This record gives sequence, structure tokens and C-alpha cells, in this order.
Amino acid sequence: MPIEPRPATTPAVCGAVPPRRGLPAGGWWHHASSAMGTSITLEFWSDDKAQAAQAVDAVTRVMRHVDETMSPYKPASELSRINRDAARRAVPLSAEMALLLRRALQFSAFSDGAFDITYAAAGQLYDYRRGVAPDDTALAAVLPGIGWRHVELDDAARRVRFTHPATRIDLGGFAKGHAVDVAARELRALGIAQAYVSAGGDSCVIGDRRGRPWTLGIRDPRAEGGLVAVLPLEDVSVSTSGDYERCFVRDGQRVHHLIDPATGRPARGARSVTVLAADGLCAEALSKTVFVLGPDRGLALVERMPGADAVVVDVDGRLRATAGLQDAATAARP
Repeated sequence: MPIEPRPATTPAVCGAVPPRRGLPAGGWWHHASSAMGTSITLEFWSDDKAQAAQAVDAVTRVMRHVDETMSPYKPASELSRINRDAARRAVPLSAEMALLLRRALQFSAFSDGAFDITYAAAGQLYDYRRGVAPDDTALAAVLPGIGWRHVELDDAARRVRFTHPATRIDLGGFAKGHAVDVAARELRALGIAQAYVSAGGDSCVIGDRRGRPWTLGIRDPRAEGGLVAVLPLEDVSVSTSGDYERCFVRDGQRVHHLIDPATGRPARGARSVTVLAADGLCAEALSKTVFVLGPDRGLALVERMPGADAVVVDVDGRLRATAGLQDAATAARP
């Protein structure tokens, strides 16, 4: 699991800009809040109290914006509007949404459909809190709507439409990585040179930790609090996808949120996947892709991506990695 900086004294509620009182006078600054249905963590170094307050405000504002724009659970979000209307007519897009949809479709083509935001046609039928999964009949009704080619993006007009009435999209495999990317840019623009920002399993480290690297602990998917490896990191984005994040067990099978677009059922190729890449959008898309493809095809695909590496805990609990991380992952294994 990612490092766990000390939480703020007064963590913010979802979407709220935190109060500035109570921040430390200098040195390492820590803040915790929640957005997008997950925990947000920020740790950074600053000698200036005003700069630190600006950094906290900027990151919170970014996370709130992405939540309000891209949540499938908020009726007024841009994503919800797309899902309501795009099967009937072309829907105008913000520049930000158009960019994300374009990148999503590019990853779909690159992965031969293993990454596909239209998995939501089936994904919406699951309720992990209540332990609900669709039966074969319900899945059969929506599977024809899954397929990234059903999403027609007009870049020039900045509009999107769906060519199948059952098609829905979900940016859950993309939005948090994007939010972390934007937050990291905001921090750098403010002059922050050492920082860690995370949204659930997606994170970015800026610089080092004042002369030593940041560390990423890769969680043991089957042992609460256990780690399978620890990696030293500097200036990199990280995404972890695991079958333990949102799940329930039925008939001895783990039913989790990482859906294989080809079947509408949870993918079975791995227990967890951690990807390191230059940006969070790429890291998050690749972690979902590798999870669906499984270790052999997934790691081979990551090897084709310049600057990307991955660590997989396979279905038997074995640790596997791309060439760039094999030595580091083995040496850091607890």
C-alpha cells in the first residue's frame, strides 16, 4: 500500500476546502481529506506557511472539481449528462473531458480493448456494498453495449455520441490518475519541490524526500497490513489496482470491481497490479489493463511503453515484474 503520512488534525469532509488554522509553522506538511469515494493524502515540504496553505487549497480544489465533473453518482456531473444523452444525440464536451475521452480511446486501441471505459454498461449492475452481482440474463442484455468503438468522439466539434443504446462509460479507471496529475502540476507551479499526493491507489511523488527517496509499499492482497515489496521512488506516478479494494465473496469467488470488458465479469488474472509511469493517467490505465490481461500479456505490454514498469501479484501470490523493476522488487521484498 502507499506510504501513510500523518493525517491532518482537522481532515476536510468531501469536497470542502479545509480550514487553514492548525497548519504547522514549517517543514513537512500533512493533509488528509476525501473525494471521489476515496481518501486523499498530501505530504510536502515548505518553509512558507502561505505557500503551504495555497498548496492544500489547490489540491483540494482539484480533487473536488474532478469529483463533481466525473462522478457517475452525481446526476449533475458532466459524465452523468453524457451517459443520459449520448445514445440519443451528440453531447457537447468540456476541453478536459474531450482530452480524457481521447486518451481513453487511445488506450483501448493500444490494449486491444482490455482497457475500455464502456465496461460501465456491466459495471453499473454491481453493488459491492450490498453484495449484488448481475445474473447471466442481466449481463447478456448489456454486453452488446460494451465496446470502445461504440464511442464516437468528434474532436473538431468537441462532441461525443454512443452508437449503441446500452453503452455507458465510467472514468473510474482514469479520473483519479488525472486528478493526481493536475494536483502535481499545481504543486510544482507553487514551487513545491518535494511532495507526495495520492487519491486512493493513485499517487505521484515529486522530487525526493529531502535527500532520500520516497518509498512505496506494495500491499499483500491477502494479508491485512502485510507488504510484498517496498520500492524507492523519485519523480514518478504510481497506480495500484487490486481485487481487495471493492469486493465481496460469493460461492468462494471474489467478486471485485475490476471488470473484464469481454465478459462483464471480474477479471481473474491477478490479485494486484502496480504500475510506475511518467504520469498518473498512463499509470492508472496500465494498471487496469494489466489486471485484465494477466501477468504474461500484461507485463509484455508494459515493456512496450517507454518509461513504464509494473509489479504483479499473480493469482498464486507470486511477485512478478517488468525487467526494470525485477531487481528492485526482489531486493525490497520484506
